[in-house]
Amino acid sequence: AGVALTQGLFAEMRKNPNVIGVKNSSMPVQDIQMFKQAAGPDYIIFNGPDEQFMSGRVIGAEGAIGGTYGVMPELYLKLEEAREIQYACDEIIYKMCSAHGNMYAVIKAMLKINEGLELGGVREPLPALVEEDMAIVEEAAKMVRDAKAKYL
Repeated sequence: AGVALTQGLFAEMRKNPNVIGVKNSSMPVQDIQMFKQAAGPDYIIFNGPDEQFMSGRVIGAEGAIGGTYGVMPELYLKLEEAREIQYACDEIIYKMCSAHGNMYAVIKAMLKINEGLELGGVREPLPALVEEDMAIVEEAAKMVRDAKAKYL
């Protein structure tokens, strides 16, 4: 409609119990996050700009309403998988970050397990891999193998 959805207007709209969602057509994709935070998880936010489909979905839009989707739906549907892959990568990163040692020491140990690469340890002043972190390294390495098997 050519009207920017402001936080004030959005708050006013939410007073109507029949309004359960909105389409965000503003170009700042972070507006979707702000609307989700203001309205809560049960409120539906759709991404508007087709050029921001992936960004809108990743930041929290439940879906998208756009004009170009009809001429290339297969491509847009394939983009949905990218979010799932990003979440899988994030889980691996969080696992790696749970180690006590240096992140690069963890990475080198994972590359040894998964790729057979002997890269040695990290240089000082970075702390070496902590032996008690090997269980985390092995679990993260398995998570990488599982993700590759699932998505590649």
